[in-house]
Amino acid sequence: MNQQDVVCGMMVDAASATHRSHFDTKEYVFCSANCQRKFEADPAQYVHPELVEATGAMAATNRLGQSGTAVALPPVQTPAATALATLDIEGMTCASCASFVEKSLSRTPGVHKALVNYATERATVEYLPGQASPETLKEAVIKAGYGVAAPAAPDTSAADRQAELDEQKAVAYQKLKRRLWVAVALAAVVMVLSMVMLWPALAARINMQGLNYVLLALALPVLLYSGREFYTSAWNAFKHRAANMDTLIAVGTGAAFLYSVAATVAPHFFMQHGLMPEVYYDTTATIIALILVGKVLEQRAKTQTSAAIKSLMSLQAKTARVVHGEQEIDLPIEQVRPGDVVVVRPGEKVATDGVVVLGHSAVDEAMLTGESLPVEKKEGDTVFGATLNKTGSFRFRVTKVGAETMLSQIVKLVEDAQGSRAPIQRLADKVSAIFVPTVVCIAILTFLLWFDLAPEATRFPLALVNFVAVLIIACPCALGLATPTAIMVSTGKGAENGVLIRNAEALEKAHQVTTILLDKTGTITRGEPAVTDFTVAAGHEAGQVLQAVAAVERQSEHPLAEAVVRYAEAQQAPRVSVEGFRAVEGRGATATVGGEQVVIGNQRLLAEAGIELPTELSAKATELLGQAKTVLYVAIGSQGVALIGVADTVRETSAAAIRRLQAMGLEVVMMTGDNPQTAEKIAQQVGIKRYFAEVLPQDKASKVQELQAEGRVVAMVGDGINDAPALAQADIGLAMGGGTDVAMEAAGITLMRSDLQGVVTAIDLSKQTIQTIRQNLFFAFIYNVLGIPIAAGVLYPLLGISLSPMLAAGAMALSSVSVLTNSLRLRSFTGATSQG
Repeated sequence: MNQQDVVCGMMVDAASATHRSHFDTKEYVFCSANCQRKFEADPAQYVHPELVEATGAMAATNRLGQSGTAVALPPVQTPAATALATLDIEGMTCASCASFVEKSLSRTPGVHKALVNYATERATVEYLPGQASPETLKEAVIKAGYGVAAPAAPDTSAADRQAELDEQKAVAYQKLKRRLWVAVALAAVVMVLSMVMLWPALAARINMQGLNYVLLALALPVLLYSGREFYTSAWNAFKHRAANMDTLIAVGTGAAFLYSVAATVAPHFFMQHGLMPEVYYDTTATIIALILVGKVLEQRAKTQTSAAIKSLMSLQAKTARVVHGEQEIDLPIEQVRPGDVVVVRPGEKVATDGVVVLGHSAVDEAMLTGESLPVEKKEGDTVFGATLNKTGSFRFRVTKVGAETMLSQIVKLVEDAQGSRAPIQRLADKVSAIFVPTVVCIAILTFLLWFDLAPEATRFPLALVNFVAVLIIACPCALGLATPTAIMVSTGKGAENGVLIRNAEALEKAHQVTTILLDKTGTITRGEPAVTDFTVAAGHEAGQVLQAVAAVERQSEHPLAEAVVRYAEAQQAPRVSVEGFRAVEGRGATATVGGEQVVIGNQRLLAEAGIELPTELSAKATELLGQAKTVLYVAIGSQGVALIGVADTVRETSAAAIRRLQAMGLEVVMMTGDNPQTAEKIAQQVGIKRYFAEVLPQDKASKVQELQAEGRVVAMVGDGINDAPALAQADIGLAMGGGTDVAMEAAGITLMRSDLQGVVTAIDLSKQTIQTIRQNLFFAFIYNVLGIPIAAGVLYPLLGISLSPMLAAGAMALSSVSVLTNSLRLRSFTGATSQG
């Protein structure tokens, strides 16, 4: 008995299927391990009927029959559809914080999945509405010791919500800078006064105990004002049986400060036990100042990582010129509704998505596609909000507003990708979860060893200094920022270059690809017929023949007729009237033009009319047929006068893009339903060595499996409904922007331009992103692996080198900033779509 794979839609023999999974008491079978993995990652996406209804036509991706057409499946009974909530988290200071919040949310009853992104300070939670709610999720975050920003009003646009959050962050950033300046000013004074001890002659003239009280008075505001959040955060974490980076800072600086206070208040106690009453106010104040410097630089850099998405949001037009009766009224974009007619003048932004109803113009769609050349728009063409009108004026009828517009969908996709988690991040997450407790244990062990092994006169100061240095130098932030910051920058840059990345997993997988499988139609070729040859017999004027042919074909709805009409319009053939039009099914069409009978169609139509071709045209027809082109025969009166060669032409950029992919070490394979001769000619034309010919729609996924069985990591590039199973089967699917919604829904990456240069951009962006992430992770790990032992004093017995806690604080501050700066280098990425 056959059962449908709910991921890709292929029919699978349920009895012999090796890939199976259970969900909600039901067993599902799959055509491949890849489909099984996708299902098990998020079963609700494929089996909840409410979710299917919500996604509308796009859900047909997962419901494709063998014929490539959408088919109805019996509804699968499930308890309830999951809902998605996004929470803006407040108070996170490191990757460990994100881990605690995520665990708290995941343990909440009814939560299916929770992801917390430290770089974006945002949690994405999938939950069952009957068992959980936004209120219970908020309670879980608060229970973990953190806060949740107030949710946006229901009618707030993404741009306005981002503006609200940016304003809140700007206020917090200004407070952070004020804390920094106070700490820097006071720490500088404390540092200068502490240097008195370096000059014995000067120190002999000063009451050292009195000086210590002065230092205490100066250092206290640094702790209570500038460093207050470190201590409150550490206390909150302690109350919830957790520890974060602030725990390390609070314990380290707190220990040094309390020791100094004791030495200031009761110096005789230390002297009685053979210890000098040394104070570390300069260490405490300077550490807090240096850490705040790092926080300020980190916050500034984190803001820059989301610059691309903010740039996209800022493109939205604020107003629209709407036609009301005989008047044109400027309305806020929020008041525009579907069905309204909007006027766009030269140099203005298109207010929202719609269809042109009057006029024509050239529109710059670079914000969508990365293509700098304007696109001609005429009646019936679709226009998109935030694109820029160049030359003419036109009117369009609004079809989509608000969250439904193309711009909003792009922003949503980029936000989702930035909030997703790449597999390469798993190791860093595991380390971050145990990082702080491990460091505390190492610090305590360091103190005990130094106290036991060091000379009696210096053992306590050395033990304390190294204890503080270990706590201060350890930095889980660099680990937490290594992956998400690179993902944030790269997904934004991808959107700028017309490459929309669904999630971080797709971005990571793309760099592992070894084989690119291209469906010929719509990817290598344009996917629509175009006139390639127009040959007229001797004694006939080409212009007159073309205008007669175009006049007949304008009455037809056949795709070949449309190609002829487009060619005639490009040649500016005059329009003439037609009489007696008649379509001959499967053969062509006839009509009377200028008093003469015009026949256009296949050879059989001319033969039935008793019309013969001149020898020169017969020879040309044989040549065109040998090139796998469709030939249209034209007769006027009783004479054969012309031939028209029609073919699905190769895109101008395809050959160059394929060469670039091959130069990257990738094998490019073509798949087509054409016969082997046609497939060979197309392959030779674009430089492809391996191809699959005569592939039926239902067999496309099996060709992907065939390549995967050879040990290849396959990226499938397609654009049609019948490509969806193959896109789902592939290790990574890339859908061309000119294709169907179904294909785009099945793909991990969508190319906004129907141009293979977008594939080059996607692969190149993936490779550069993963390289950056690896550099970040290496630095974050090596920093802690080397820094903590040095801070513990392992070099002191050998080289006499001991790391000052102040240097440790500086190193810790720079570690996060260096990771962020490395990620920001991706902002200079330039895609192939921009290079042309």
